[in-house]
Amino acid sequence: MAVEIIMPKLGVDMQEGEIIEWKKQEGDVVNEGDVILEMMSDKTSMELEAEESGVLIKIVRGNGEVVPVTEVIGYIGAEGETVDVAAAASPAPAAAPVQEAAPAPVAPVAAEVKPAVAPQGGGKVRATPAARKAAKDLGLDLGSVPGTGANGRVHKVDVEDFKNAQPKATPLARKMAADNGIDLAAIAGTGHSGKVTKEDILAHLAAQAPAQTEAAAKTAEKPAKELPEGVEIIKMSAMRKAISKGMVNSYLTAPTFTLNYDIDMTNLMALRKQILEPIMNKTGLKVTFTDLIGLAVTRTLMKEEHRYMNASLINDAQEIELHKFVNLGIAVGLDEGLVVPVVHGADKMSLSDFVVASKDVIKKAQSGKLKGAEMSGSTFSITNLGMFGTKTFNPIINQPNSAILGVASTVQTPVVVDGEVKIRPIMALCLTIDHRIIDGMNGAKFMVDLKNLLENPLELLI
Repeated sequence: MAVEIIMPKLGVDMQEGEIIEWKKQEGDVVNEGDVILEMMSDKTSMELEAEESGVLIKIVRGNGEVVPVTEVIGYIGAEGETVDVAAAASPAPAAAPVQEAAPAPVAPVAAEVKPAVAPQGGGKVRATPAARKAAKDLGLDLGSVPGTGANGRVHKVDVEDFKNAQPKATPLARKMAADNGIDLAAIAGTGHSGKVTKEDILAHLAAQAPAQTEAAAKTAEKPAKELPEGVEIIKMSAMRKAISKGMVNSYLTAPTFTLNYDIDMTNLMALRKQILEPIMNKTGLKVTFTDLIGLAVTRTLMKEEHRYMNASLINDAQEIELHKFVNLGIAVGLDEGLVVPVVHGADKMSLSDFVVASKDVIKKAQSGKLKGAEMSGSTFSITNLGMFGTKTFNPIINQPNSAILGVASTVQTPVVVDGEVKIRPIMALCLTIDHRIIDGMNGAKFMVDLKNLLENPLELLI
């Protein structure tokens, strides 16, 4: 029996993914674990692996298409097997219900909604990985959950609905409502105990059809807007949409201000020169100033007096979550946009460990190989624009962190040392903090300790 390939939901906020390139073509043999396609999820491209072995018998959604999460994008089956995509697919897009024969596009789905019973012979229940995890977390028997996917496959939403179905609705009605953007709470169910049925959904769609048809007609009457010469309109990529959403959310959520400090890099530059070869011999990697700054930030965050710098607001900003560990996010700029891979457990690392871990996630970010877990869970973030000659800037906090450190350029600057004017390499640091959690004095104390550590960096090796 053919197994559907779905667009995975790889993050809490992920609503859709873009197919960049299919790595396998129809008719190709696929083994479990093989990379079958490259996709764009939230802020990075990722590879999707096959969950079953067989033959890629059908590609439903092609390269460049943006697909809602959990929607079927292809099928893996036995050689020579075929699949009726029209019968197995979800109902037609929202435009379909406005036609007079409303039941037609959705009727085939009824034959596809089946209880998620294990096949004879002890086979596995057909379910997505997210559904299996949800069932385990909720203590449910996955085999008792009705699946709304193709061939009765269980999705995470099926598990959640089975546990707390409010309002009551049949699986098919629930799926039809979701596919057509209908709020089940707005429909009076005619089934047993007020349960919403397929017929209730169809009746609701029929009632909406005249208004939708009229709106569509008005839209069609409007001529296409002519663009002035020299103007081009392009579609915003999935990555840019995610960045846009995240930045707006952070900017409008947290009242922030930025503290700027100058750091004398003389001793840190000398230390890096001394340890460059030993670190290279041990790890095969070159230690960078970002590595040294990142480790210094981590060490400073672990001091008890700076615990609010390493915190998050939770429960509608009514509680503060304090972290007794550091997961350090490091912003990486790509041609397509900005991603923030995370070095998990940075507080437990030596300098050599940190160099290896940071290079690993940065390399994955640059090659589009980051996994969802490697982009989540940060407790503090740093962003470095120094290589571009940036003198100062106001970095935007990577929510739900309470602060972010911006690293600007290092400039040879005349300074007074012991009553004499000397030329020293001075680096600018810019700390943006969430004023809901951190006051200016606390931010300044953090920066003083960080400055002292960077200007006297031998402690990093202890």
